[in-house]
Amino acid sequence: MALIELRNVSKVYKLGEVEVTALRDATGDIDKGEYVALIGPSGSGKSTLMNTLGCLDRPTSGSYKLDGQEIVTMGAAERARIRNRQIGFVFQNFNLLVRTSAVENVELPLMYGPYQSARTRRDRAVELLNLVGLGDRLDHHPGQLSGGQQQRVAIARALATKPNILMGDEPTGNLDTRTSREVIELFKKLNEEQKLTVILVTHDQNIARNARRNIVLRDGSVLCDTTNHEEAARAIRREEVVQ
Repeated sequence: MALIELRNVSKVYKLGEVEVTALRDATGDIDKGEYVALIGPSGSGKSTLMNTLGCLDRPTSGSYKLDGQEIVTMGAAERARIRNRQIGFVFQNFNLLVRTSAVENVELPLMYGPYQSARTRRDRAVELLNLVGLGDRLDHHPGQLSGGQQQRVAIARALATKPNILMGDEPTGNLDTRTSREVIELFKKLNEEQKLTVILVTHDQNIARNARRNIVLRDGSVLCDTTNHEEAARAIRREEVVQ
């Protein structure tokens, strides 16, 4: 059984009297331990697909099973429990609390799950900051850290609850080229050494090449699902010519 199973998943938003189909009949599986990039231009549906996979949003139709559990029929509270237990998120803008230290930012998700002592929470946060190379920045606030360091704190925070899946929404979008490479290497390391399933949203083909599998979207539909990076790049180039 695949970790993620999608069958004819669609998402339709109503804007007044107008209906907009953001995701159309998405079907496919993602196995535990895969490294997948969702790639496509703005408006292609990749963020909608990630929000669906991350249980942030519920599809309008179709079936989405995560680890054997049907997500489509779950209410918001049930999805939140699944999300908090199984999924870690990393965003483009880091989303760190600016008046809170690195170690306190990483501890935060642990305060909303099953009870853990303050010592246990701190030990976990310190362990993770060491893992991402920031063991010497525990008490630094976000304003005292570079963009790459802030994103490393965000990654450590996403790992705090020991999720099965790590999701990144344009996680290098606010970083320079060198720092982007460092952050993507960290995602690769977590995938290979921690056996985490990694799913990244990106419009950057250079970032997508680091994943083992590329899913290319256009107008809410899956255009190409391949482990061949050149095939994914050709699909994107064809769309650029058509547009």
